[in-house]
Amino acid sequence: MSQADNTAVASGQSSTGLLIVGGGIMGLWAACKAAAAGLDIVLADAGRLGGGTSNGFLGALMSHQPDRWNAKKQFQFDALVSLEAEIAALEGMTGLSTGYRRCGRLLPLTHEQNRERAFGHADDARRNWQASGADYVWQVLERSPFADWPDAEAAPFGVVLDTFAARVSPRALTATLIAALRQSGRARGLENAAVTAIDPDAGVASVGDKTIRFGHCLIAAGVGSFPLAGALTAAGKPLGKPVKGQAALLKADIDPTLPVIFHDGVYVVPHEDGLVAIGSTSEEEFDRPFSTDALLDDLLKRARVLAPCLRDAAVVERWAGLRPKAIGRDPMAGRHPAHANVSFLTGGFKVSFGIAHRLASAVVGEIIGAPSEIDVPDSFQAARHFALAGKI
Repeated sequence: MSQADNTAVASGQSSTGLLIVGGGIMGLWAACKAAAAGLDIVLADAGRLGGGTSNGFLGALMSHQPDRWNAKKQFQFDALVSLEAEIAALEGMTGLSTGYRRCGRLLPLTHEQNRERAFGHADDARRNWQASGADYVWQVLERSPFADWPDAEAAPFGVVLDTFAARVSPRALTATLIAALRQSGRARGLENAAVTAIDPDAGVASVGDKTIRFGHCLIAAGVGSFPLAGALTAAGKPLGKPVKGQAALLKADIDPTLPVIFHDGVYVVPHEDGLVAIGSTSEEEFDRPFSTDALLDDLLKRARVLAPCLRDAAVVERWAGLRPKAIGRDPMAGRHPAHANVSFLTGGFKVSFGIAHRLASAVVGEIIGAPSEIDVPDSFQAARHFALAGKI
């Protein structure tokens, strides 16, 4: 998978059994799953593989709260449980590190009612966080077991310690997936190859004035999926929208095994090599999609209050990007309701890195007609999203 792989499209001569549009976390996992199933793949991205929104650095992998359990929460829980083994296999195959660690999470309690509610969630976790060979807990503590992490004044009613949460380096994980694809020998990566249109009847995708013929097309292009999906509706209705996120990366001399801190929308995520990620905003209205601004400055101030050890930590990188939020809010996965040779894998918004591998297994299994034990929630199904678009 190199620049040389673009030669076929440049000459207008390209075809593949499976075309995957988008080389972010969703597309990369799908390509790995398809390669493992023996398919030959073209993986086309508008930029570089792993270089879009998946090139952020937050990497928090957290479950939904354990109350009011439903199919969506169960799917995400099973995905987060299975991700550990999937990553171990990837790292063993490639010899690379993804920066994965089941580090846990701390949630400061700022009001008495939060504390009372947290005790109820502990019972919910015992009931719903069930995984073979694992004992995950949601525990209410008088204070954090880690000095000033978070600051005691930020948690006047104690903290919740959740031992299920994890973290991963998004950039390291995408690099590892790309390395695994190279080893498979079954994928051609096309970079700077924006797919602008799909013709399911002809089995053709347009890349500029060139074409790629496909047996099946899987659209996994993040926010770029929505215009392609909209073109496949009767009235060209939108299937989702971009939501801007901002984050910062700090350099600090702290223990990389510390839990994630999450409070009031602020994530503080320790990584390896003294790096700490701070995130993230969720902006549905914005003028400059890839620029950081005062909203990130405010996020940093709040993070430094939560964790005093970060007050003098230098900012080494600021990041802004657009995350895909599908029309039904949940991820969008599975076949187009009217075109059997087109499928979707997009719309993960904030949870993509935790569920992409499991959704990819289900969607690739559906494409090849393989039986699957993965029960994808109805609210995730691509057909449901297209039905919603028809009601706009």
